[in-house]
Amino acid sequence: MNRRTAHIPRFLCRRDPTVPRTAVRPALALAACAALLLTAGCSSGDDGGAGEKRTPSGRSGADTPSASGSSGTVPAAKGSVRVVRTVTENLKSPWGLAPLPEGGLLVSSRDEGTITRVDTDTGKKTELGSVPGVAPAGEGGLLGLALSPDYASDHMVYAYFTTASDNRVARMIYDDKKPAGEQLGAPDTVFKGIPKGTNHNGGRIAFGPDDLLYVGTGETYHTELAQDRKSTGGKILRLTPDGEPAPGNPFGDSPVYSYGHRNVQGLAWDTDKRLWASEFGQDTWDELNNIVAGDDYGWPDAEGKSDDSQYHDPIAQWHTSEASPSGIAYAKGSIWMAGLRGERLWRVPLDGTKAAHDPQAFLKGKYGRLRTVVAAGGDKLWLVTSETDSRGTPGKGDDRILELEVS
Repeated sequence: MNRRTAHIPRFLCRRDPTVPRTAVRPALALAACAALLLTAGCSSGDDGGAGEKRTPSGRSGADTPSASGSSGTVPAAKGSVRVVRTVTENLKSPWGLAPLPEGGLLVSSRDEGTITRVDTDTGKKTELGSVPGVAPAGEGGLLGLALSPDYASDHMVYAYFTTASDNRVARMIYDDKKPAGEQLGAPDTVFKGIPKGTNHNGGRIAFGPDDLLYVGTGETYHTELAQDRKSTGGKILRLTPDGEPAPGNPFGDSPVYSYGHRNVQGLAWDTDKRLWASEFGQDTWDELNNIVAGDDYGWPDAEGKSDDSQYHDPIAQWHTSEASPSGIAYAKGSIWMAGLRGERLWRVPLDGTKAAHDPQAFLKGKYGRLRTVVAAGGDKLWLVTSETDSRGTPGKGDDRILELEVS
């Protein structure tokens, strides 16, 4: 039994993954898409798609993260994943996840626009409140969460969300002394004007080891935005906590850190402060990239590895049916990447800025679509499923947060 495939309006269809990719030719793509629409229609393939039916079940001041080099022991070719327990169930369209230093997890609901605290000992859920101005539609809504670098003193929670006019980042005080539902302060918008669309809204945010805010955005199906350094669409942005372009950014007084991205969905740093990002491809290849300040990652002229030296190649790539990647985390010498359409957790062992071994897949089809993975310390990860986002096939208990033990 196959999962339901969600069909979304778009101007480019995925091609046969066996056909090598060249530069996108919009006129030819339009003609091909029109022909396909007479039969089955365009495949969404990004934040959704068909799959097999599952079985229910340290900071460093202002230093810029390192971009190259190798240190430490290269992880073994084969790792392992053990599901330790289900932390909580019955979440609605969960997307962002932020571990609290005092214990517990904050999780955002994309479609409901709420933030909920999950007690990791009991699984109890307490709604903090709603984020005003969230306008959920398609892949937009309340997306990534991050805690302030000074959370211990300011109790600020940052959120990336879609409004009626744009995507933006705001911060709110979290006061757990107030009644449930009233624990979020009024949002203070720190950055706005990121292009919005039905799809490709990006949404992942994270504070790096330099205490600066990194923001992954999408090109909203307007491919030209990815190469336009004056646009914030199809980029990774680097900001101060107040939302200003970070000092030392590669293009002067610009928030842009890297460009040529289609739809950045995951951000994580390794122990050497190197930044990694996952990205949706279109026709053939999804990507895991090592991010270097100022580099061009190729979209829309390159998807996956390219023969053109002006573009920064991914260190690993997957056919779109195997991944449609979302969140990533670093643990035990590897990047761990959650797959939506692929319905599996990928492990990419690292050797500096290269993949030490071929990627390895775990949990294939067992928990359905996987949205977010976050390091939980040592050999532990938090993993969030994504069956209730309109693209999945929800079963009893969906959606859930799992605790994993990995090697």
